[in-house]
Amino acid sequence: MQKPASRRFGASLSWQMFAITALCGSLLLGATDAKASWSLDPVLRKAEKRYGRSGPAKDRLQAWHDLLEGNRQKSEQQQLQAVNQQINQQVRFSDDSALWQRRDYWATPVETLAKGAGDCEDFALAKYFTLLQLGVDPQKLHISYARALKLNQAHMVVTYYETPDADPLVLDNLVDAILPASQRKDLALRYAFDAQGLYAMEHGTLKRIGEPAELRPWQVVLTRMEREGFRLASAQLQPAGG
Repeated sequence: MQKPASRRFGASLSWQMFAITALCGSLLLGATDAKASWSLDPVLRKAEKRYGRSGPAKDRLQAWHDLLEGNRQKSEQQQLQAVNQQINQQVRFSDDSALWQRRDYWATPVETLAKGAGDCEDFALAKYFTLLQLGVDPQKLHISYARALKLNQAHMVVTYYETPDADPLVLDNLVDAILPASQRKDLALRYAFDAQGLYAMEHGTLKRIGEPAELRPWQVVLTRMEREGFRLASAQLQPAGG
């Protein structure tokens, strides 16, 4: 069942900007190294200073920590279900103008969980980075732009490809169930990106259309993650000191 229309879309998503602009080349999250093993403690300590040591923000961030610690050894399918469910439950939809008083703002996972709110980009980014930290193969994950056909609006989701030519599974804030894209008749996947490139969806498959280049919101969100205590490394993103 779809969520109410009030939770549907962040109006700030710049569809045309994405279509003509490739993505940040400085992000190095695409290596196929062994599963990450790190502690979230440095990030939580910084978050406590910013958001306080008690209250809803602390509770949501602690639940995120517990989600990561409790799902590291589970199968990728179990990890997908756990991350999609928890982020959808803990984050309510709010557009950027109401939440951040800005036209367009890509929040870090810490910011999204501390606020307990975000738009479609924020849901997707939180799920994407959480799954990477759980050790899901980065070659299977993409952040994807879609078109919501009934409303004729842009949307962002995470897509998971079991194999390169598989029907991708869609992790979405609109629908709690993780369904293959072929069953999401309300969505049309258009573009996707990861650390290696920019892709267009053509006849149900991804076609590489460019090299990672420059997209300022993507760069800015990575910079803020570093300030929150994460360390950008060539193989994976992990907390400083992790």
